[in-house]
Amino acid sequence: MTDQEWNAFVSFRNDFKQYCTHLNQQFSSVLKPLQKDAALAGNTPEYPSETAVVYNSALDSVTQQDQINLIVIGDNPGKDEQLAKNRKYLVGQSGKIAAGFFARHAEFNTDFRKNVIILNKTPVHTAKTSQIKYLIKNGGPQIEKLILDSQIYMAQKTAQLHQAFRNTELWLVGYAELKGKGLFIPYRDHLLHAYDSVKDAWNRVFVFQHFSMNRFSIDLNEFCKAHTDLSLSEATHALGTMHKDEIFG
Repeated sequence: MTDQEWNAFVSFRNDFKQYCTHLNQQFSSVLKPLQKDAALAGNTPEYPSETAVVYNSALDSVTQQDQINLIVIGDNPGKDEQLAKNRKYLVGQSGKIAAGFFARHAEFNTDFRKNVIILNKTPVHTAKTSQIKYLIKNGGPQIEKLILDSQIYMAQKTAQLHQAFRNTELWLVGYAELKGKGLFIPYRDHLLHAYDSVKDAWNRVFVFQHFSMNRFSIDLNEFCKAHTDLSLSEATHALGTMHKDEIFG
């Protein structure tokens, strides 16, 4: 990273860590019972509830010598991510699938665990993303506001970080809740607004299917079959632009 990129990253990391610490101190006692109830209502097998709001501790291992090729945005921290032994993003099956994709395709020149900053649309944990609806419905105005404010925070801070990098791409992975009346409409709208006057960075934003259940790879493979004139990298960017246009217009 250049000095400018590194300084922007350190500023983001420190702010994000403090933000998650503050939210845990303020809301854990309310969130944890809600998260357990949401999992039960969603027929999720019981699991240890250890972290209500998850900071991605993998960020602490990033150094200025690292080359950051991608900022990948998932939905929110799941069961594996919130475990005290992890507290990292995309460490479950989806993360393994993502790491495998980049390991198989050297043309991206990307180690998923070394050259990628992984963030989410909200740091608030639920076993399944759809269970955020339960938190909003049953948590009262303070939790509804927390979910909203956390999306706005992540959208604005992520855009600011991305714009500080000269060549890094931003991949929004998983867009079902970015459409219609989806959970992450606030994130979508505030992210778009944050790029109003930074079109060069906006051109480095792409939208894809989620890595889970191989949906990313299946979608990309089908696109490649229909566009045999494109290299894998070209097809990936074309597909990501197509989905971006679907979501952002």
